[in-house]
Amino acid sequence: MTYYVGIASARPAVPGRQPPIRALCVAPMGMEEGTTEAVPGLEFGLVVGEPVRFRFLGSNTRRDTIGTLVDDWEESIHELSPIEMQLKAEPTKKGATAGGSVPVKLETTVTSIGTLELWCVSRDGKQRWKLEFNVREQAGK
Repeated sequence: MTYYVGIASARPAVPGRQPPIRALCVAPMGMEEGTTEAVPGLEFGLVVGEPVRFRFLGSNTRRDTIGTLVDDWEESIHELSPIEMQLKAEPTKKGATAGGSVPVKLETTVTSIGTLELWCVSRDGKQRWKLEFNVREQAGK
C-alpha cells in the first residue's frame, strides 16, 4: 500500500465546504521494512503544545514516489484513521514553546514491527517529533 498525509491545498475554499486537501506521498508501495527516507521539498509550520490531527490516506493501486503531491485523489486514494496527538513543546529549545510554530520537514521510517513512523524534523535537525501508524493493521482491512 502507498501512504499519504492530507495537507491543505492552496486552491480557494468554497463556502460551506471543507477546504481542498492534497495527498502527499510519505511511504510508497514497496518501501522496505527498516528503511528511512526524507520527504523531499515541502516544509511545514508545526504548531507544538496543542492538540493536532493529521489526515492519513492510503491507496492499494497508486504507485507514487515519496514526495508526490496528488490534487484530485478521491477516486484512487481513501482516507484511513487519522493520527491525533499533542506534540510536546520543549521550552528550553528556541522555537518550540507551546503554541509556537516550528518549520519542519517530514521523514518516514517503516519499522520491522509493522508501524510507519512519520517524523517531523526541525529545520536545524535538533528537534524531532514522531507520529506512528500501524500499517499492518490497515493492510489487513
